[in-house]
Amino acid sequence: MVPFSILDLSPVVEGGTVAQSLANSRRLAQEAEKEGYRRFWLAEHHGMRGIASAATSLVIQHVAAGTETIRVGSGGIMLPNHSPLVIAEQFGTLEALFPGRIDLGLGRAPGTDMNTARALRRNLETSANNFPQDVVELMALMGPLQPNQQIIAVPGAGSNVPVWLLGSSHYSAHLAGMLGLPFAFASHFAPDMLLSALEIYRERFTPSQYLEKPHAMVGAMGVAADTDAEAARLFTSMQQSFVSLRRGAPTAFPPPVESMDAFWSDHEKIMVEHTLQYAVVGGPQTVKDKIADFLEQTRADEFIVSMPVYDMEARLKSVRLFAQAQRALSA
Repeated sequence: MVPFSILDLSPVVEGGTVAQSLANSRRLAQEAEKEGYRRFWLAEHHGMRGIASAATSLVIQHVAAGTETIRVGSGGIMLPNHSPLVIAEQFGTLEALFPGRIDLGLGRAPGTDMNTARALRRNLETSANNFPQDVVELMALMGPLQPNQQIIAVPGAGSNVPVWLLGSSHYSAHLAGMLGLPFAFASHFAPDMLLSALEIYRERFTPSQYLEKPHAMVGAMGVAADTDAEAARLFTSMQQSFVSLRRGAPTAFPPPVESMDAFWSDHEKIMVEHTLQYAVVGGPQTVKDKIADFLEQTRADEFIVSMPVYDMEARLKSVRLFAQAQRALSA
């Protein structure tokens, strides 16, 4: 059975508050735990009115404190925004609080616009170019103490928090294979290099102390409802959000609309449909069939779904319907 997981952005909906968004993330994780999902990951984004998970380590703590068994982690921490020592201390602390339940997914992108990225990083070029060295340094800081080690993460040293590399191109596929780490591809918003990146990762994989064989996770946007039509209506919230982002004017997460025709241009429609081509949207049978096709195409070891639904009760129902699809596929 291919494990299912959830990627959450703590969406701030129109008319809502950050406090409500964070409470909803915890509630969503509790539902996911009850339904048997393996992981609940949160993503680092900055300067976006519709996303409340900027302080990702804090939100992970908030969610993990409200759950008992599900793994909670980052999908991901944008490592060039931080020093490896700071992340080692943060995730070492999380591992001490919630032993055996914390994942550390790492990305290389800024997770924001360039002006905000400069405010975060100060030196964009150096930060991005140092990514491979920073990953290795971070894993060493969370690994066993070495003789005469001068820089020690406290907490962090000896925590051995599992590290994943996240990517939307071939770059992280090469690096994850070289370092022998699990790899998660961001096919929920970057579909073009999915299959070639997975092929590169599997071909270049070198067994390591962390992993004996390749382990790949693939992502999709997903909305499940009672009918295809209702799921498509709920998905218009995500479609509107993508259009606004590409227009350079990101907003709070909008309510669904009956039709997108008046909202987007023909060019924007083509762009969004291409970007979200792997989205799993529909009623129970449609969702089951789309997931089966996606997993067959990718031969993925895990599947992670982001559920961009405006109404919280509808989002929880989508979680339950995806879990039903997983059980049906495994029967």
